[in-house]
Amino acid sequence: MKKMMGFIGLLSIVLTFAFFKEKGDSMENKIEGLPVVGILQLTSHPALDIIYEGIVDALNDEGFVDGETIEIDFQNAQGDQSNLNSMSTRFVNKNASLMIGIATPSAQALANSSKEIPIILGAVTDPKGAGLVKNNEKPGGNITGVSDLTPIKEQFNLIKQILPNAKNIGILYSSSEDNSIVQAKQAIEIAESMGYETTVSTVSSTNDVSQVSSSLVNQVDAVWVPTDNTIASAMSTLVAAADENNIPVFPAVDTMVEEGGLATVGLNQYELGILTGKMAATVLKGENKPQTMPIQYLQKGEIIINLEKATELGIAIPENILEKIKNQ
Repeated sequence: MKKMMGFIGLLSIVLTFAFFKEKGDSMENKIEGLPVVGILQLTSHPALDIIYEGIVDALNDEGFVDGETIEIDFQNAQGDQSNLNSMSTRFVNKNASLMIGIATPSAQALANSSKEIPIILGAVTDPKGAGLVKNNEKPGGNITGVSDLTPIKEQFNLIKQILPNAKNIGILYSSSEDNSIVQAKQAIEIAESMGYETTVSTVSSTNDVSQVSSSLVNQVDAVWVPTDNTIASAMSTLVAAADENNIPVFPAVDTMVEEGGLATVGLNQYELGILTGKMAATVLKGENKPQTMPIQYLQKGEIIINLEKATELGIAIPENILEKIKNQ
């Protein structure tokens, strides 16, 4: 009797194992059969993280749900170029149906990995200038997407309204990011056309931010920074140096204001992600091809003010600006 019970118990274990193995194999095959969407993010900081959230939400809204209708393979390179290259190759080896690059270096790595797989740009300031497309209106290849070109003129107008007596504006950016170089050149031209002196400083990595920003804030009345992943990753370091000298920072990105900047006219990073996801969805549905889809832009920036920082720095925000914020 004991032998019989032991046999039944063993048989039960074997059958149970076989059931779950078959179920697991079935689920694995289901995932393996789904179209792969590779998403490559340069590094972790709030602006890029929120863009990724917007992309996923937009794909979901269009019926492309991870694990159900697509497989999202999300890779974060943590700012490492070798990671960008190997992760791009990973997507190609998985025969991805589409790839999305969040930030210019990610998009460039994807572009180098394939000339055939559709690539959607998420937050690339100047796709043509970065060598990703032939023309921003008619890309002509396997790449299109969304630009995060920031409204620099409006940002400097905001600086003039908040700090009417400011004379010298510091411009801090990363010399290793093509998108930052483009914005910095525009910012210098705009600032000088408005009568400002400019003091320009560059960093090559986050390790430089502390020393460079500490020197810069001793020479200027305010600091402007572009949509820059290196600066964004070390925003707290910049803010700490600026706060010590009671100098306001005007970043180009809304999330950087939340991290201690004073104000900006910025693009909503989540909406950039939504627009990127929607463009990706039309390609996945076969409704569009990258070569014929113009680069897309958000049409309107929003005024964002860090009132707590303004109080901390003893800066009064003009009533007309506060009224505009209420009516946005």
